[in-house]
Order: sequence, then C-alpha cells, then structure tokens
Amino acid sequence: MANISFGIMSGLLIAATLFGLLSIVYTSWRNGISPMPSSAPVRRIVTSEMKRFGEVGPIVEVGSGWGTLALHLSGHDLNWRITGIENSLIPLWISRLSARLSSSDNVTFLRGDIYSYSYEQTSVVLCYLYPGAMKRLSPIFRKQLVPGTRIISICFALPGWEPEEVIVCRDVYRTKVYIYQVVLSNSETDYLKGKAIVGYVD
Repeated sequence: MANISFGIMSGLLIAATLFGLLSIVYTSWRNGISPMPSSAPVRRIVTSEMKRFGEVGPIVEVGSGWGTLALHLSGHDLNWRITGIENSLIPLWISRLSARLSSSDNVTFLRGDIYSYSYEQTSVVLCYLYPGAMKRLSPIFRKQLVPGTRIISICFALPGWEPEEVIVCRDVYRTKVYIYQVVLSNSETDYLKGKAIVGYVD
C-alpha cells in the first residue's frame, strides 16, 4: 500500500514538474523571451535611481518574471507601492509566494497583458524585456504616460527616444540601465528627452 501511495505521489510530482516546464516554455515562446531574474548589480542600480527620484507614486514593473526586482525594491522603501505584471503562470505563482513569505505588503503581482495594461496613473515604469517588446510599448508609453513619469529599462533602450542617463553596471554582461523622464515638448505632446550619460557603477 505504501509503495502504491509513493508511486502515485511520485507520478503527480513528475506531472506537476512537467506541466510547469511546459508552461514556462510555451509562454516564453509566445512572449519572445523567457523570464530572467535581474542580477544583484542591476537591482542595486535601479534601487539607487529610484531613491534619487525622491517621492514617487505607483510603480509598475512590466513583465515582472520571478519577482526578484520588485521584491528587492519593496524592502528598501515601504512607501513604494509596486505592481508587477506577468503572464507566465509559474513565475507569477512563485512571485506571489515569495511576497507572502517575505511579508512584502507594498508589492502586488498581477497576471496580465503588458500591452493592454493602463499606465496612466503610473509614476515609475520598470522594464526588463527585449527589443520587440520595447518597440511595441513605445507608442503605448507615449500615449499614456504623463509628464514627470520615469521609465527605467534594463538592457534595452526605447527605440527613437533619448535617455536622460545610461548607466553601465559592473556585472558580467556590463548591463546597461536606461533612464527616461517624460517631459512636455513645445508642440504640447508627451515625449522622452534627456542627455545621454554613460558611466560605470558598482
């Protein structure tokens, strides 16, 4: 009887593991990228930039993956209200579980489509995506984000937009972190403008 129960449990565990792997593979294929955790140097840079912004309103991480960046930020300032948007079930579940285990009350992970989510009330947008996604998000951000909104993009720039700052991290990949701020042009349309600065930061 014990052997039968053990066999059933083993079979269920294998089935659950296989389902999880297939779910990640399918969603990664559909998204064009697999969920990648941000490195420690990148998390430190993003945190430092966030603190430099001063008091900020709602923060949205576009494609929050495993939740490493959002959870890291949530522990640095309890006044930051962070929402992670993710459509891959396994990383989303792990993010939510990690938030509960760490008692992070100022971070929420939602299952959603990053291209249909409303960013109009967002104060800071965080992105760790890929070029195709940044290209699709570019007109969405231009239409929805109000002057003063900040965008921090890890690895990939927003096509056609000038960053306020570009920071090169001292990690293995020399990851670039792009900083943008929405300002108002003379023609009264929102766009991103700034002076590109490249620097190395630990």
